[in-house]
Amino acid sequence: MSEIVLTADRSLMSDYGGGIFVGFAACAPKLIPEWLYKRLLCPPIPEHDGIAKFAPCGTRKIEAALLEKGFDISVAHPEHLHKVINEETKAVGITANDPLGLGPASSTFSGLIRKETYTAFYHRKLLANSSLRENGAKVIAGGPGAWQLADERIMTKLGIDCVVVGEGEITAVEMFERALNGEKLPRVVDGEVVPLKRIPSIKNPTICGLVEIARGCGRGCKFCIPTLLNYRYRPIKQILDEIKVNLNAGAEGALLHAEDVLRYGAKGVIPDEEKVTKLFRAALKLTNNVWLSHIAFASVMAKPSLIERLTEMLNSKSNKELRISSQVGIETGSPRLVREHMSGKVAPFKPDEWPEVVVEAHKLLCDNNWQPCSTLIMGLPKETSEDVMKTVELVERLDEYNSLIVPLFFVPIGALDTKKFFTVEDMLPEHWMLLGACVKHDMKWVGEMADGYFQSRPIQKILVGKFILNLMKKKLKPYIKQMEQGINPLSKQHPKD
Repeated sequence: MSEIVLTADRSLMSDYGGGIFVGFAACAPKLIPEWLYKRLLCPPIPEHDGIAKFAPCGTRKIEAALLEKGFDISVAHPEHLHKVINEETKAVGITANDPLGLGPASSTFSGLIRKETYTAFYHRKLLANSSLRENGAKVIAGGPGAWQLADERIMTKLGIDCVVVGEGEITAVEMFERALNGEKLPRVVDGEVVPLKRIPSIKNPTICGLVEIARGCGRGCKFCIPTLLNYRYRPIKQILDEIKVNLNAGAEGALLHAEDVLRYGAKGVIPDEEKVTKLFRAALKLTNNVWLSHIAFASVMAKPSLIERLTEMLNSKSNKELRISSQVGIETGSPRLVREHMSGKVAPFKPDEWPEVVVEAHKLLCDNNWQPCSTLIMGLPKETSEDVMKTVELVERLDEYNSLIVPLFFVPIGALDTKKFFTVEDMLPEHWMLLGACVKHDMKWVGEMADGYFQSRPIQKILVGKFILNLMKKKLKPYIKQMEQGINPLSKQHPKD
């Protein structure tokens, strides 16, 4: 038993069958029975006596920072807290990613269907666990979704004593120390930005072998928190040490994580090709399986040869041609909105060049067997119907490229001077046209992605890749036709097939 216990809700404590992008299913409305969702998409991570074998990277970073201070810590599986928390436990740390379902993906999907997301359901279920309060332990919440909890009424309702908004390796550690000393905790506190030298290395394995290679972005998109943070990249030795921690625990490979993996080691917005390839070359000496979490289209086109070199390197370690997936942000097809909100995102290119950059990047990536998973933002401040139509036109130009495109409602985070969430009631006919174009595009290509994701899980491959997707295509067909005409298909009786 430990004086500090760290945990996270069930939507974060799963490897989603080895396909981390399948984790976006947690942002979906709770439509299928919980037992089926858990069995089909969200299997639990292994645990022993309540101790989680793997945990989210953010949780492991806080654990590492606390261990370096000499604290006694356990990282618990959320469904086995009673095995770990006892009278010795003075503080419980909760990693929150999307605790109220207010993130861009969740607010979009739940807003359209008007049902609670799995992320909100599981976080509420975790906070309702009686083990958290039986012995008077202080509950400290943090993580990427902590901003959703930073409200006195919400904290009181959920039984949270302190919320740390922002980076936690310094500030959260101070809060745990105060809790152990019996001191009063502030209700909400901003996390101090952690200098590179004070970012700790994980001591125990992360889910899906995820390793943080850089933090922050610095491109300055007004609607995004990471892009406003100072960019810091970690030394290769520290990255390799963390990869070894994961591999020694049975991880299948290394998932390199940054807001833009292609900018590892760069001094500005142009990728440093030699530093990136040096990192991958070193990682590939430890494991044949190296993946990327996020990239940027501007980086792709700023250094096209880098994509070709990485493809060659990754394929050389495999006995087959790999399909490489990464998350990317398109956000809008309107150069006017690019100039207004995200001019740094497209650098070194100009806002007027953005649509062409996105198209050419898709062509280059798909020629090298990469499958970008992109996001769009509907409802950016000052967006007009003309802006939306430019994005529709861009999506239609991407039809021939194997990719996924997910339109998301605008969420007021970052540096924009607004607190208004974009909702389904705000959608113009052009927004429905955009949504229809994206769904049509995704239904064309999602089957190939599912085949790759569930390659080692034949039952899920058949159920998800064949049965469920085919059913979805059939059911969505009449909806897509209506949306392409700018009609809200949810406002009236669904027509017969």
